[in-house]
Amino acid sequence: MDENGRHIVVVGAGFAGLQFIKDLKGAGVRITLIDQRNHHLFQPLLYQVATTLLATSEIAWPIRRLFRDRDDVTTLLGTVIGVDATAREVRLEDGSAISYDTLVIATGARHAYFGHDEWAEHAPGLKTLEDATTIRRRILLAFERAETTTDPDERAAELTFAVIGAGPTGVELVGIIAELAHRILPREFRQIDTHRARILLVEAGPRILAAFDPELSQYAADALEKKGGVQILTGTPVTQITAQGITVGDDFIPARTVIWAAGVQASPAAEWLDAEADRAGRVMVTPALTVDGHPDIFVLGDTAHVESDGQMVPGIAPAAKQQGQYAARVIRARLTGAEAPDPFRYRSMGNLATIGRNSAVIEYKKWRLRGWPAWWAWGIAHIYFLIGTRSRLAVALSWLWSFVTGQNSARLITQGDNSERR
Repeated sequence: MDENGRHIVVVGAGFAGLQFIKDLKGAGVRITLIDQRNHHLFQPLLYQVATTLLATSEIAWPIRRLFRDRDDVTTLLGTVIGVDATAREVRLEDGSAISYDTLVIATGARHAYFGHDEWAEHAPGLKTLEDATTIRRRILLAFERAETTTDPDERAAELTFAVIGAGPTGVELVGIIAELAHRILPREFRQIDTHRARILLVEAGPRILAAFDPELSQYAADALEKKGGVQILTGTPVTQITAQGITVGDDFIPARTVIWAAGVQASPAAEWLDAEADRAGRVMVTPALTVDGHPDIFVLGDTAHVESDGQMVPGIAPAAKQQGQYAARVIRARLTGAEAPDPFRYRSMGNLATIGRNSAVIEYKKWRLRGWPAWWAWGIAHIYFLIGTRSRLAVALSWLWSFVTGQNSARLITQGDNSERR
């Protein structure tokens, strides 16, 4: 296929989409990037915005600024609602349509509540800046309401925080909420003892951090419980979530702040394309990361079901970036008439999770690291992948400030409505 002079439409400015565009610099194609938000978000640190450690501006960057020096890239703010593969058009919510010669869909994932979408109102997930500020507001308001109530049962419920799902995000959230209660807030309240906060980590599976080696999983569980106030509940799923609390199995637990970190559902790209999808809605792609029967349509990142060496590729940032790089290589090969690259193969960068101050776990092939050396390695790795010197410096300074002073700099209650203040 001759791609020279062709128009490539990229839907989604996440890790895969940005990497794809970056690697096509100078390729002689026109690129239109469409996203429903005007910023690229570094999702691996989103939970630190939700828990007051970082400000929103430290992990997000305006898309137009990222490509202001790329005359071959046009950025559009819009919401895609469908694709006409026959006419080769992307349809937008405003009624317009954009023609493409090659289409790249990298629209990520959304929250999945396992058939209980009504839980979303009471247990927000963590995928966007709006989600992060919502969770931050609810956490901080819980302490404020506990300070003003005179009912001991209500105070206990306000000081109970439940995180559903014990993957890296859930573990990291629990670790920082515990540090808020035990290290950062105690001297700031007069009527309550924030040390009495109860932080629940609820996991339907048999252990937390199931993707990690069992020894590291146990280390993480022990490290969390040593923080005080943390209780890990495994082996029993949540069966109900309301404004009053959660039901685990048959047991109701009053908890006014619930955070969802248990499951994700792919964007509706499979519906747009009328393509085969897995149970989570991810598009089943070929080894070249294209849709079967449509070599002009690539699907990348969390939107795609990608397999490598017989295993499903995880939905993490390094995997998405590698897929973006691969798709760009395919396009470049088509441009020059060169032989197509070998099928996509994922190169694992390992698993990382932080448990809080001075504690993390890292797994890379047969290599294991835990404790404060893993915590430093985790921090360096995340700073490295941030965009720009300014962001790296800002995040490093925020972490250093919190480490030295015991204070987080982003503890502002913003937005929201009166119903959250109860």
